[in-house]
This record gives sequence, C-alpha cells and structure tokens, in this order.
Amino acid sequence: MLPRCCAVLSVVRPARRPAGGMERGRRARPHRGLVSAFLRDPGSGRVYRRGRLIGEGAFSRCYQLTDMSSSVVFALKVVPRRAGWLRLCGKVEREIALHSRLHHRNLVSFHGHFADRDHVYMVLEYCSRQSLAHVLEVRRMLTEPEVRYYLRGLASGLQYLHQQRIVHRDLKLSGYRGAGGRPQTAPFPLGNFFLNENMEVKIGDLGLATKVGPGGRCHRVVCGTPNFLAPEVVAREGHSCQSDIWVLGCVMYLVLTGSPPFGMAPLAEVFENIREGRYPEPAHLSPQARRLISRLLAPDPAARPSLNLMLQDNFFTQGFTPERLPAHSCHCPPIFATPPGLGHLLRKVRRLLGTPSPRPGLCPPSKTPRPEEDSPSPESMELAVQSPAWPSSLHLAHCTSPSVCPALQEPAGGQPDIWTRRCATCPPSSTCTCPWWGLFQGSCMPC
Repeated sequence: MLPRCCAVLSVVRPARRPAGGMERGRRARPHRGLVSAFLRDPGSGRVYRRGRLIGEGAFSRCYQLTDMSSSVVFALKVVPRRAGWLRLCGKVEREIALHSRLHHRNLVSFHGHFADRDHVYMVLEYCSRQSLAHVLEVRRMLTEPEVRYYLRGLASGLQYLHQQRIVHRDLKLSGYRGAGGRPQTAPFPLGNFFLNENMEVKIGDLGLATKVGPGGRCHRVVCGTPNFLAPEVVAREGHSCQSDIWVLGCVMYLVLTGSPPFGMAPLAEVFENIREGRYPEPAHLSPQARRLISRLLAPDPAARPSLNLMLQDNFFTQGFTPERLPAHSCHCPPIFATPPGLGHLLRKVRRLLGTPSPRPGLCPPSKTPRPEEDSPSPESMELAVQSPAWPSSLHLAHCTSPSVCPALQEPAGGQPDIWTRRCATCPPSSTCTCPWWGLFQGSCMPC
C-alpha cells in the first residue's frame, strides 16, 4: 500500500485558459501537476521547502529539498500520479520497500517517503557534487587512478546489493557527446552514480531494482538502458548479478575513452555487437586496463570475474588508487603529487650515509619532472593524494641496471600498495623498490 497523504501548503496552480491565437483542432499540451513550494510530511511533521530542479527521468523528477527546522538539504524524488499510474504503482511500491531497507556508504541514503493525491515523494540523500555523468560531460575522459577510485566504490555498493540478493538492472552512465560531437538532447546527463560533498560515489535510482529468484535470476524481461544491457538480457534470459558486473565494464570503457563500447549505431547493430562482445579496442589504454575491460565484457556471464576477483585484477594491484579525490577533479584532472621536499630528503639521506651521487646523465627526482608534474599550488597540494607517513629508518638500495635510478628508497614496513612496486626497468633480481611506482602508473619518476 502507498503511504498516507500529506498536507500541502501554498499550492498555486495556474488556471487553464484557452489560447486566443490557437488554431482550431490543435490540442493544448497536457498539464503536468506542479509540485508545491512547501511540503509537510504527516508522519514526522517536518515541513520542507522545495528548491530547484536537479534531475529528470522518464517517470520522475528530482528537486533540491530543505528541512525548514534544521536547514538540512535533501534530494526529493517526485513520481507524479498520471495516466498509467496503476501500472506504475507497483514499481514505486517496490522501490520504496527495497530502498528503505538498504544502508551502505556507497548507496544513496533513503530518509523517508509520503504522498498526496497528485504525487509520491521520496526524501533521499543530497549529493552536492551531482553525478559521475556530470563529471564526464565536462572532462570527457578520466585518468586510470580516478577510474580505480570510482570502480572500488561502485564495486563496494554493488557487492552490498548482491549480498541482499538484489540486482539493480538499470546501472548507466551516459554523460557523453552524441554522434558527430553533438550534445545530448536530454536536459540533464543521464546516470545513477552520484557524488557527495566528499567525492564519494554512490549508487542511486533503484526504480528497476528487484530481488533475484532461487536460480540467481529475475524475470525474463528486457529493461534498462540499451547501450548497457548485458548479452543475457538482450537474449531475454533475465538479469543476474553478473549483468550488473557487465555494466561496470561498459562504465570503465566509457570513462577511459569518452565513448560507450556499444554506442553510436542503430539499435539492432548495438544488440548484435553486445551479443558477440564486439567493440573497438582502445589501443591507447594500458594493457592492464584493456585486459580487465575484456574480462568484464565477456559475453558468457560465467567468464566474468566476481566483484572480489575484479578488485584483485592487475589493473588494481599494479596501479595507484587514491584514497580520495579533490573536488576540482569534477572539472580538471587531479594532480597526484609527491611531497615537494622529497628530492631534498633523498639527497640529504645519501649524504649522511655516504651513498654515491647519481650517475652522469641521470637527473635527481627534484630536477626531472614529467610533463604532468608542473609544480602544484599549495591549494592543489592540500587536496592532493595523501602520501604515507615517512618512517624513521630508511633503507637505500642500488639498482643493478646502469640505465635506471642509482638510489631509491624503500621505507621499512611501508605500505604495499605504493612502496613495494618494482620499477618498470629494474631486473627481477634487483632489490630496488621505487617510491614513485604507483604514483605514475608503472614507472618511476627518475627512470
């Protein structure tokens, strides 16, 4: 059953007047019910003020919402009661029943719901950084460290859903340009991966989410966004948890290349490419990224990795993943920088221990910045990735290859994710470990 009706304040509806200059036989556009400027939840007694429109989908709209007593900002999802409501009613009830029981840091929080004679309202967590689709619309492509960060959050949220035996069925991200570079016709970028104030990614829009049956699949219906449908869904075999994992492959491809793997073609051709797992291979990506994309986009669901195995892939274990992202990464690539005094510290330790100076032809780290290593501003450094704390004792090792850096640092008990990666040019027998390995995706700065 739908929730109780609420008291609605300050409802002002314009009267319907026939247009004087309208031609005979021409029908006026159907009037969509306006949402009141103030709403009261009869269950809690809270009064809210409706703000600006922040999103719109096929069946609902989303507004900014402010609690008048606490000034806390929420998101208000509004589903209008209109033609076909009886068919939509069950979907809305299922969404409320599922979402209200879910609590996870990578899922949009559900705070309450109520209804009146014209609308059903859901009070949700407000994500002030909008969505990953908005970021992609501005940035067009993301860096691999950013993609690792976002995929870890999405995998965590999906894993929680799947543990509850829930499949999302409508994961999507389409903040990209259409064919020929033309903008999308939709007023808002389409997607349900939202970003809060701390740049934490959160899965939302559970309108099509449902419980899976005993066999691990749900009803054999085709629903979702065409470009992100898995082969088994196109073949009408039903959604499963592996269908959601397929979407992660589509998302990974999209954010790294700027275009979807199965887009920009007639729908029949898109479905054929999906069934065959046929997509343009992005040669400019790292081998680890290409391999993981091919694993996630395997046409056979059984060949796709689980979420745990995905996070153990070389793309994650052999590359740097930031603990957080700065807010300016919504508009421009973040700077993953080492502390500015790192080169000075290494030179000082070499002098104290009597280690030889760098070989001729080799520049110390502080004098050999890469193109992307422009000196960051103090503000950028404050927002940059936090480096591990320096240990009190340092161990200096020498590369056995004459073509690589002569003295590299290995902190005792350092963090494995950053400090124990081998330099790309060091031989396997070398004891050298490179502190810049993870920060620059497979190669150290001085090498």
